[in-house]
Amino acid sequence: MSVEINKDEQVTGLRAGLTNYGDNDFALFLRKAFIKGAGYSDDALDRKIIGIVDTGSGYNPCHANVPQLIDAVKRGVMLQGALPVPFPTISLHESFAYPTSMFLRNLMSMDTEEMIRAAPMDAVVLIGGCDKTVPAQLMGAISANIPAIQLVVGPMVTGSHRGVRVGACTDCRGYWAKYRAGEIDIEEIAQVGNELVPSAGTCGVMGTASTMAIISEALGIAPLGSACPPANGGQRLRVAELTGKLATVDKLKTPREVLTRKSFENAITVLQAIGGSTNAVVHLLAIAGRVEGLNLTLDDFDRIGRNVPLLVDLKPSGNNYMEDFYKAGGVPTLLRELGDLLHLDAMTITGRPLGVELDAYPASFPQDIVRHRSNPLAASASLVVLRGNLAPLGAVLKQSAMSPALKKHRGRAVVFKDADDLMARVDDPDLDVAPDSVLVLQNIGPVGHPGMPEAGYIPIPKKIARTGVKDMVRISDGRMSGTASGAVVLHVAPEAAVGGPLAVVQNGDWIELDVDARRIELVLPEGELEARLEQWKEDKAKGKGKKRPSRGYAQLYHDKVVQADQGADFDFLRADGA
Repeated sequence: MSVEINKDEQVTGLRAGLTNYGDNDFALFLRKAFIKGAGYSDDALDRKIIGIVDTGSGYNPCHANVPQLIDAVKRGVMLQGALPVPFPTISLHESFAYPTSMFLRNLMSMDTEEMIRAAPMDAVVLIGGCDKTVPAQLMGAISANIPAIQLVVGPMVTGSHRGVRVGACTDCRGYWAKYRAGEIDIEEIAQVGNELVPSAGTCGVMGTASTMAIISEALGIAPLGSACPPANGGQRLRVAELTGKLATVDKLKTPREVLTRKSFENAITVLQAIGGSTNAVVHLLAIAGRVEGLNLTLDDFDRIGRNVPLLVDLKPSGNNYMEDFYKAGGVPTLLRELGDLLHLDAMTITGRPLGVELDAYPASFPQDIVRHRSNPLAASASLVVLRGNLAPLGAVLKQSAMSPALKKHRGRAVVFKDADDLMARVDDPDLDVAPDSVLVLQNIGPVGHPGMPEAGYIPIPKKIARTGVKDMVRISDGRMSGTASGAVVLHVAPEAAVGGPLAVVQNGDWIELDVDARRIELVLPEGELEARLEQWKEDKAKGKGKKRPSRGYAQLYHDKVVQADQGADFDFLRADGA
């Protein structure tokens, strides 16, 4: 057997990225010798190699179908005469990651990037789904920059509770709110818990996972029609097989070739049209931050959103579920309705423009899940960016899922200094709070918690909830689940832990919210805010406040994470290195 490497030919397959032994011929000989222990023949090993990222985990029920997806991708790859090789990376699940999956998103992106770099592969299929996995994979794949294609695990189907269709996780929060308000008892909350997640797959509403799946199509990095097929259906496996076939294409695009300014503007347009998760804002900023020269900012979200109507009738901004969106034709139906609001000349993973892909996709049909632009659920801007002295670098609000009566509001602050303080006092009968109060939660930003937990969805205090109040203005530097709803101002930047104005809000301060004016203000006498911030700095210099972690990844995260307005990535992973 000859293992000579022709120096003039393109380095592909097993010859790529050889381990350094000081002798490339020996390195290839050794590599082949070891992998033959897994039963591979020379014929198999001489073919193009397609890596398949395996994010299956016993701690990740959303990814329970990953083994079947890997089999289907492998089938597609082998039908085209290439060699599929699965390999594992970190797997993140929203409910099984302490302190929060967002804390580990950047670590997963590093794992994905370095494993793609380390192992020989000519292209890679990224299998992800649960909230932080897709952005982590795209971030890592952009930085590694070999041909890559995204495959999502698909949404779960719905369950049924006492004749009512239910699904994770808007209904999780809705029923829990009823339980907190005393409207249902402990037996019923246990019963509904058996029906909220009836299958594998990601949350079946317009949460972060569904949002990122849809956005992957809009970006052009995932096959058209791939976001919506349910996780437990045959079409999901056919999508996986197609993805495997596409991954073998000789001129498959790299992420940096696909992900241009036009593709990100398409993604923002789609995000606004679906009433997508606020988390998608911080993820898109992080993904775009890996592309040199792109410079996506919060202003792009607000500028584009002002012209985009809310069209998709899904919870939490509407009434339906992802399986309904799938039956209505999925993302292609929405893209056709958006029409001239999109850059149809944006490139896709196939090497063809989005408009060409749409023309080749099966025709849409009458349905009522995707509204016509002449009859939207909301005229524009389902997600808005707020600014003011409380959020100099911006904050995010999903106005499509809040009480309209709170869009212009003035109330006194009820302040919780961190997540532990919130849990200890929010249901205290003696808490000085009223229905028109503004609940403020500090120190749950990227540095403060760390990892921006979804505690930004501050629960309405029990004594207020039991009077029938369903929504209150809530403000934090953290996040909330895309499945949640309410007048919740999120991602306040700079965060409290680094000395943002949120750090010095006090009980009883007046706060003004004006959504139409895109304004969030702390109402103080002239000079008071500056004096408080100066005092905060002095206290910090004296060692007061949260201590720097002493070791490991927590210390790296604390030292290197950027603020939410830049995507909460690590500074050294961004394309600009800053």
